[in-house]
Amino acid sequence: MSNDISLSKAPAGAAAAEPAGETLLEVSGLTKYFPVMGGFPFKRQVGSVQAVDGIDLAVRAGESFGLVGESGCGKSTTGRLITRLMEPTAGTISYRGQDISHADRKALAPIRSEIQMIFQDPYSSLNPRQTVGTIIGGPMEINGINPPGGREKRVRELLETVGLNPEHYNRFPHEFSGGQRQRIGVARALALEPKLIVADEPVSALDVSIQAQVVNLLQQVQRELGIAFLFIAHDLAIVRHFSQRVAVMYLGKIVEVGDRDSIYQRPRHPYTHALLSAVPEVELEGEERERERIRLAGDVPSPINPPSGCRFRTRCWKAQDKCAAEEPPLIHLGGPDEGHLTACHFPEEPTIAARGEDIVLDPALAAIEDVAERPE
Repeated sequence: MSNDISLSKAPAGAAAAEPAGETLLEVSGLTKYFPVMGGFPFKRQVGSVQAVDGIDLAVRAGESFGLVGESGCGKSTTGRLITRLMEPTAGTISYRGQDISHADRKALAPIRSEIQMIFQDPYSSLNPRQTVGTIIGGPMEINGINPPGGREKRVRELLETVGLNPEHYNRFPHEFSGGQRQRIGVARALALEPKLIVADEPVSALDVSIQAQVVNLLQQVQRELGIAFLFIAHDLAIVRHFSQRVAVMYLGKIVEVGDRDSIYQRPRHPYTHALLSAVPEVELEGEERERERIRLAGDVPSPINPPSGCRFRTRCWKAQDKCAAEEPPLIHLGGPDEGHLTACHFPEEPTIAARGEDIVLDPALAAIEDVAERPE
């Protein structure tokens, strides 16, 4: 399938973009706890899974905002809270100045069409009993939208917009590949002419050869239709390619946020340094390694009982007593990067250059490398 997809045939009634730079979505203190039930007969709450714990972020009109982190850090939960598929435990979600944190179904009705979501799994997010035409046209029917020329014409236009054949209108999802199914999901998200799309790891379930096609499609949609994106992913290379600003999340907290270049070239939080150092790179024989290498110890702590203070301190090589006693605020640490915020008491130098000595906190890995380096 060709990567060269033109959006020139997008529906003529596409919504005009918001003024550049205007804040479209603002999240403050957003929190989501899931109760953990215990005892007999499991009717008593014995704890909570702190999936999202007091995060702040803002997405401007027409921009692409990336949210990255390890699996289980709360990225997908954040996306579902923003689209109000889940009810937040605390905090506020403000869309175009309107608080929708706990808005009821009636109050959300006019906003639902402006905030859409692309789901991670293209195989389970499409109803196998419905045709492509019904899947894409369903949102228009639910919202009582009758575009000029009828819904079928609009659906065929959307299929062409995302690089599929309009003649696929009457086909079923099982007749398509994973990449084609995700394009159907993109077409469904575009059906209501949204101003914000939450893309929850839209390419992680796809073959690597197809990922670039879908990402390029989303970029063209974002650029030519003026739609803002909250792009959730764990693949740092894809986020760098797609997003203008990036937030790094760890165990329910945002630990660093800034524009793409400052995050990828001048990170300050130790966790961001560790994430970037884990990106695979090709080292040619005879060449010196130019990028730092960090190997963390252990797994992410349980969100049921997260560490006190800084949540990354149990895996951080710079942790001190202050890190356990005080939670670091997300603040600007100074320097040339305006808007670059970091939550760390002892931030790293703003560089990803190779260190004099690698940081290897994993005892097993250190032992293996020590044996490998011994002379025979």
